[in-house]
Parts: sequence; structure tokens; C-alpha cells
Amino acid sequence: MALSMKSTTSTWESIKPKVIYFAIGLVAGPVLSGMFGWQVMTGTANEQVRAGIVDQQAVFCAANAHTETADTSKLDYTARNDLAKKHAVMPGGTAADFDVVSACAKKLAG
Repeated sequence: MALSMKSTTSTWESIKPKVIYFAIGLVAGPVLSGMFGWQVMTGTANEQVRAGIVDQQAVFCAANAHTETADTSKLDYTARNDLAKKHAVMPGGTAADFDVVSACAKKLAG
């Protein structure tokens, strides 16, 4: 009986470092991958999607504004902003998003 008890203890002693390293890896892995930017957090993904949507809507706004005024770069800031407000309302929407108006006005300036 003493022999079997010794083999169980020696088995645990040989596995123990691997279990500890595994536990450390479970904790350190997500922390390190988050620090190095290998993970995309929900907030970051939402910001990137929002930026893409605003940019796409600004492209549509600028295209519509160019049909009304061919050379928008000669307009002053207020006129470009008013033109952007007019064309930044997306189909089905009731009001223009401030970010879309701002991005559209920047596109009309250049």
C-alpha cells in the first residue's frame, strides 16, 4: 500500500508545475493579448463601425450637394455647413446627424 501512495504523490508532483503554468496562462493570456491589441473590444468595434457609417453617409451627402452646387470649395464655411445640413438627412430620417454634417462639410471643402 505504501508503494501506491508514493506513486500517486510522485504523479501529482510531476503534474503540479504543468497545472500551475496552465492556470497562469489562462489569466495572463487574455490580459497580454488585450494589451498588445490582438483583441478587439466591443466598444472599439462599435466606434469603428460608427466611423464607417458616418463616412459613407458623408460621401452620399457630398455627392448630393455637388449636384446642387458644382464647385463647393469656393463656398465659405457657413454656406458649406448649410449645404451639408440640407443633404445630410438620410432617406427615411427626419434630422441630420451632427457627425455626418461635419464630415460632409469637410468633404465639400476639399
